Amino acid sequence: MNASLGTAGVALALVSSLGGVLTVVVAQWRRRPVLLRQIPSFVGLAALGAVLATVAMQRALITRDFSVQFVADNGSRATSLPFTISTMWSALEGSILLWGLVLAGYLVVVTWKFRTRLEDPLVAWAMLAMFAVTAFFFALMAGPANPFGTVANPPADGPGPNPLLQDHLLMAFHPPMLYLGYVGFTVPFAFAIGALVTGRIGEGWLVETRRWTLFAWGFLTVGIVLGAWWSYEVLGWGGYWAWDPVENASLLPWLTGTAYLHSVMVQERRGMLRVWNLSLLCATFSLTILGTFLTRSGVLDSVHAFSESAIGPIFLGFFAVIVVVTLGLIGWRGDTLRAPGRIDSPLSREGAFLANNVLFTGFAFVVLFGTIFPLLAEALNDRRVSVGVPYFNRMSGPIGLMLLFLMAIAPALPWRKASTETLSQRLLWPAWFGAGVVVVCVVTGVRGLVPLVAFGLGAFAAGAAVRQVVLATRRNGWRGFVGRTNGGMIVHLGVVLIAVGLAASGSFAEQTEARLAPGDSRRVHGHDVTFDSFSESDADPTRLIRSASMNVDGRTLEPRLQTFPNGSQEIGKPAVRYGIGDTVYLALIEAPRASDGTIVVRVIIQPMVGWLWAGGAVMIVGTALSAFPGKRRRGTEPTSAPPDHPGRAAPSPDAQRAEPVGGGDGGPEREPAVTS
Repeated sequence: MNASLGTAGVALALVSSLGGVLTVVVAQWRRRPVLLRQIPSFVGLAALGAVLATVAMQRALITRDFSVQFVADNGSRATSLPFTISTMWSALEGSILLWGLVLAGYLVVVTWKFRTRLEDPLVAWAMLAMFAVTAFFFALMAGPANPFGTVANPPADGPGPNPLLQDHLLMAFHPPMLYLGYVGFTVPFAFAIGALVTGRIGEGWLVETRRWTLFAWGFLTVGIVLGAWWSYEVLGWGGYWAWDPVENASLLPWLTGTAYLHSVMVQERRGMLRVWNLSLLCATFSLTILGTFLTRSGVLDSVHAFSESAIGPIFLGFFAVIVVVTLGLIGWRGDTLRAPGRIDSPLSREGAFLANNVLFTGFAFVVLFGTIFPLLAEALNDRRVSVGVPYFNRMSGPIGLMLLFLMAIAPALPWRKASTETLSQRLLWPAWFGAGVVVVCVVTGVRGLVPLVAFGLGAFAAGAAVRQVVLATRRNGWRGFVGRTNGGMIVHLGVVLIAVGLAASGSFAEQTEARLAPGDSRRVHGHDVTFDSFSESDADPTRLIRSASMNVDGRTLEPRLQTFPNGSQEIGKPAVRYGIGDTVYLALIEAPRASDGTIVVRVIIQPMVGWLWAGGAVMIVGTALSAFPGKRRRGTEPTSAPPDHPGRAAPSPDAQRAEPVGGGDGGPEREPAVTS
């Protein structure tokens, strides 16, 4: 029953998506917009099919229906309920099903949002693009990635998911957040395609998609932070980012999406950087597909990647089609994409955004090249090579520092041109704050050029962001925290926390491995670590737990070794104690020897790791605040088209010169700021 219901759901979603594609094509080709009124019906049926398929899969997993091939390969009677539910996205076919479900959800929300304007050609072509992407994923499920294949002779039990994926509740949330981000970029991509096809490449389509892009970027940010947190607390190596190919696959669209969120404000304000914005948006969606290929094809080795499958070439072909179509459309509209104005001075808001684009694009290229170089080397020379962490650190470090500097000065830059007097006035106390932090660090014994520069620039950027928010709240009260301008400054504060945490934990970590007998102690970086006792427990029916009781500065931590019923080896689970300063990380490497009862434990002391997770939380708060409209200055008109006129172009540069500099999201002191 589960397999039949799921297969029917996939078929319904696929047929409905193809019906939506055909309806839009016929309506546009024959100029019969009345046909577009049928779009909600196709969307509803596609969503119904996605929900049916998902319910069937979850029912099969929860009831242990091992007649379904996916459950037989990945399910287990010993797996607890939360991880039984998350088993769906722990393997290839189920992860594609989750992608289809999220995509169908976005399709429903977009249709509801634009329900009164479905006959608008721009909206119609955007719906066509979304239907086409939806059809592609459900076609995968109907063919090579079928999650509802059956087993002729069902086994009595299955192996369960990878033990690493059922050891922390973060795994129940990390992939869905990533997918909400990945799939969410389909919406602005679809509207960009609609704008290019219809030739309505003014600023109206940007207004339509601004919040969609922001929410997708926010979900992707959550997913990346949760993934780093999971890696830190589960894998036992004491790190949170290893420049793993699959980690990089999630970072790439985040980088280009971040560049787009900044760059789009130049087009809204002055009608410039149109090619940049369309290219960044299309690149962001394309990189989500490329990342899916890298994750699900099995071509790269990664703890996060799925096993080798036949869908890799299909994803690569889909990626190629997207790139060719978007480049062709941008080239076709090249003449009309020319900006009506120009950058008056490099020392201006426009100049800062352009530099921001270059840095983020360069960052993305560095990560992309390091990720796919092993594939290129193997294809060209038939030999395996690897690109290690030193390459990524060496190349990304300077770019990160330059972005911190830009993040500090950009909020103070006015549009068109900045005077020395204006900059000195706006940057004076943030610069002094940054210098003061460096002095304090040196006095307290901090050494090393890179961390000192990072701390100084981080303080400089934080001072600039705090100054902006303070001015906004003085003028507008609590509304000084909301709006794209001021919410963006909160995001900047979160980025600063993460940057400082990265610099501190990466530069000043201390690690040792110690063999300890019961009662033995070891002092590591000012912390006393004592081995008290060792115990075994089978109280949890899903695993056998062997743990060491360790006393760290008067508090008990218990690093573990765990054996799962269907696992072939013990899986370590580190114990972590976070602090405002140091984080203590213990990983049990070796259980007690029979001869003397000694254990081997890895002790890692890292400063400011907790700042990473705090910074991620602040970024999410800032993203939510950015989604609310800020208070517009009286007498200021928006420079982009209103939502019900998606094709209307921005005002001419001459007309824009008459606008107040502080117009838009209510930026204080007539100096609108950037947002992340």
